[in-house]
Amino acid sequence: MDDLVPRLEGLLFPSVAGVAVLSVDVDVESVNVRVQSSAAGYSCPGCGGWSTRVHSCYLRFPVDGPVGGRRVRLSLRVRRFVCVSSSCARRTFVEQIAGLTRRHGRWTERLRAVLASVGLAMAGRAGARLAGVFGVSVSRSTVLRMVEELPDPEPPSPRVVGVDEYATRKGRAYGTVLVDAETRRPVDLLPDREASSLAAWLAQRPGVEVVCRDRAPFFAEGATAGAPQAVQVADRWHLWHNLSEAAERAVTRHRQCLRAVTPDPSPAVTTEPVLQEENADQPWPTGFRFADRTRARHAAVHALLAAGHSRRAVQRQLGMTYRTVKALADAATPEDLFQGQWQNRPSVLDDYKPYLDDRWSEGCTNAWKLWEEIIPLGYKGSYQRVRAYIRLKRTSPQPVTAPPPSPRTVAGWILRRPTALSEAEQIRLKSFLAHCPELDALTRHVRSFAVMLTERQGERLPAWLDAVRQDDLPSLHTLAAGIDRDWDAVMAGLTFPWNSGVVEGHVNRIKMLKRQMFGRAGFALLRKRVLLAS
Repeated sequence: MDDLVPRLEGLLFPSVAGVAVLSVDVDVESVNVRVQSSAAGYSCPGCGGWSTRVHSCYLRFPVDGPVGGRRVRLSLRVRRFVCVSSSCARRTFVEQIAGLTRRHGRWTERLRAVLASVGLAMAGRAGARLAGVFGVSVSRSTVLRMVEELPDPEPPSPRVVGVDEYATRKGRAYGTVLVDAETRRPVDLLPDREASSLAAWLAQRPGVEVVCRDRAPFFAEGATAGAPQAVQVADRWHLWHNLSEAAERAVTRHRQCLRAVTPDPSPAVTTEPVLQEENADQPWPTGFRFADRTRARHAAVHALLAAGHSRRAVQRQLGMTYRTVKALADAATPEDLFQGQWQNRPSVLDDYKPYLDDRWSEGCTNAWKLWEEIIPLGYKGSYQRVRAYIRLKRTSPQPVTAPPPSPRTVAGWILRRPTALSEAEQIRLKSFLAHCPELDALTRHVRSFAVMLTERQGERLPAWLDAVRQDDLPSLHTLAAGIDRDWDAVMAGLTFPWNSGVVEGHVNRIKMLKRQMFGRAGFALLRKRVLLAS
């Protein structure tokens, strides 16, 4: 036990000077430590005068973290001193042990630092649960309060800074995050994304030499106003994203070319059952309830007649009229009863069937949508007629053809590396490019820009823009006009190694921190967590 006191003194108070451990009592659940200050006197917090005159003393019991799985109970004897200065407003004051206690504090400074670190990493609710694991009972609000009491970080002056926006309320309120691209650490958070706020922040740091940003105009204006000496670098991912959107719009504009190039139907593949093929030439194929009911009655009547029953007996057993039994008995097949009911009857839908057939071939198979389309054309009939006609087309055998790919799919083939495409995708893409010169030119421009982007060959940009303007690709012309407006930043992005990738990573991290705080993510608290927990 004699050597336990100095060991606990170094374990519990590694950075505290002027503390003497009087006794240690260890049991199964706790470690009881009696401590007092070993300093001869203390400075008055009012006048700063040194005093050694003791007025009285009393015990404090600050809560500390556990040691070895046991709760630590500190009994700290503190002294109240008398201020010797007659001009001081304080008559007495209590000594505080630096690194161990503070005025009105119920926790030791070590435990406060631990709870603040837990709050920075885990936020309030999860931090309170984690504190309970190592034996400290604390609420989530207290953990967040520990974080809020931390001193505000002083933003450094980086040489290369990355700028991007983050959402405090998606679609409504946004802020600005600034990251040191060299150390990959966030340096500051702004409560809005206004150009004036960014300009004021940069103006206070004349040492900024490079500003990495996306294509947002407010960041460009703020960087130009606040740091005119800095080189603005447009992020390469955003440049490729802009090109991807322009390429998809170009493919959408030529989607008719995708429909024109379709493979031949396969004669060996059929999707219809044999029963429907047998009934394809019948006026009422299988599936119409009146036709099915007529076939069932015809089969029942002929079965009873074949068993030797008379027509009157069949009438009584099936509950039919004699004329119905006679018509069914005289018909050799149930289809004989359908004549004149389907083919020979004119329909109000006849004038609109060519339009429905065209829309069906274009891929629209929704009966309700087709009915809504022909109403403005003058159709006065019911929706059920349109549904029956579409159902007949759906159940009739049709050649199986591969549907044309969507514009987004084809744009994805164009934007990906040729080696990343499967053999079937390469064949289909080649057939589309051979049929449409505009898509072929688009593919050449996209792949040329990809080489220029990945190899950072910014000197090829003027020639690429000239080649784009010579082709009939309005979406790429719009992209070229945007590049002209942001020429210096785009050229720098295609030349220098800097980019905004690290900033995008911190934006995702901010989203995680906001989810952790369950609506408690005020700007001041969020800023401390972003800057201090990185």
